[in-house]
Formats: sequence, structure tokens, C-alpha cells
Amino acid sequence: MLHGETRYNKEKILQGQGVDEPLSETGFRQANAAGVFLSNVKFTHIFTSDLVRAKQTTASIIGMSQFCREVAVKYDARLRERKYGVAEGRPLSDLRTMAKAAGEQCPSFTPSGGETLDEVKTRGKDFFEYLCHLVTQEACQEKQATPRTARNGTELAEGTSTASLTNHHHHHHRGLKFYSNSDGPAEVLDANILIVSHGAFMRNWIGYFVSDLECTLPATLTKTELSSVSPNTGISQFIVKLENRDNIKLKICCICLNRDDHLGNMPTESI
Repeated sequence: MLHGETRYNKEKILQGQGVDEPLSETGFRQANAAGVFLSNVKFTHIFTSDLVRAKQTTASIIGMSQFCREVAVKYDARLRERKYGVAEGRPLSDLRTMAKAAGEQCPSFTPSGGETLDEVKTRGKDFFEYLCHLVTQEACQEKQATPRTARNGTELAEGTSTASLTNHHHHHHRGLKFYSNSDGPAEVLDANILIVSHGAFMRNWIGYFVSDLECTLPATLTKTELSSVSPNTGISQFIVKLENRDNIKLKICCICLNRDDHLGNMPTESI
């Protein structure tokens, strides 16, 4: 999920990592609306970027939650926005001018002192692999403590874990439903994870899901929608199935991407 709006989002000024702006009044309203929308979702884990705009969004969501007020929030620098170096604190138009002068285009252009797209992808991949190992380890520990029959009396395939990732970008979020296979018993989620991060990071991370992990996408999703930066407090949901045999194998499915209908007619920006 994307964080709520900041003053710099509205003014189309790059924040990256070096400009740590708090949410604007609109941003807090967006975060609260996201919190209401997600208030009945039982998250087992909550991760957020350690930048202020993401932390404040997360706090607003937890404050509205019926079930998650006791869940420990983990702040992780790997979820920070892409670093834009000398372009941070400057208008987005300046970044485009810099790129043009270098004979390149955004977003592939890297300003001096900034992160390349590959560097952003590397930390996103590192965080995702950390999540996979965490969920697999916790699921194995629980199965050892609970013989053969899993929670709710549902038989679980040995060595298989299922997790839902809800990516709440600072720009957007949305109401979520958790789907199960129609052919068999309802699927048990070993983890239901809320992640609050940033627009450029999330676009890169989702690109990694699609290109490297062969993530399946909603049939109605267009290429433009896939490559767009999420609006403030936009919500995306992914179901991840892990098979822990000799090494972890996974399948990932996108349920929804960058949904922001929880905002109604509230303004949104996408930076």
C-alpha cells in the first residue's frame, strides 16, 4: 500500500529518501479512509518504510483496525522510496530535464547520487526473499506444534505456505478480499501481511514480481495500469504460495493493483 499525500506530492516535488515530509491534512484523511476500509482485515504482520510519510500512514491504519492494534510494526529501510540524489527536493520537471540532457528518459535515468532501477530491484528482491523465509519458518514451527491438522480443521499440504501481501503505497489503498481455490476446501492463509511503502519503489517491486517471478495478473489490467505509479493510499493485493522442499518455490498472483476507491472524491497525486 502507498502512503498518504504529502505537501510535496501535491506540489510535484521529488522526496525520495532525503526529504522526509510528513503527511498533509489531505494525506491524513486519505490514511484514515484507508484505515476504515481495511478495519476488518486481520493482518498477521505489518511492515512499513521507516520514512515519516509511510510511518504516519501505517499508524492511521492501525488506529482504525478492529484486530491489528497489538500487531508489532516493523520498520524496514528496504521499503524506502527510490533515492533520487541531487534531484531530491526539486520539481519532478527538473528530473525530466536532467534525463533529457543526458539523452535518457525517466524512470530509467539515474541522477547523480541516486539509485539505479537495478539497485532498487535488488533491495526489493532481498526484502521479498526475507518475507518468504519468515513465513515458511513460522508456518513450519506452527505445524510442528500442531500435528497434522491445521487451524480451522483444514488439512494443509505438507511443506506449503500461503501468504497474502497487501501493498499499501503512500499514495493509495483499497478494500480487500481473500480468495481461495473453488475446487477444494477454503485455503488457510499462513500469513496476511500489510506493507506500506512508496510509489517508485512499489512500481519497481511489482515489475520484479511480473518479470522475474511470473506473477499472474487480473485479466482486465492494462499495460498502462501496470506501469503506472500508484495513487496515494492505493492498495494492491497479492497471494503468494510457497512450497518449501529442497528450496523455496513460489507462485504469486495479483488480485488487485493500485485501487483507491476508498477515497471517494478525495484528491490523489502520483509521485
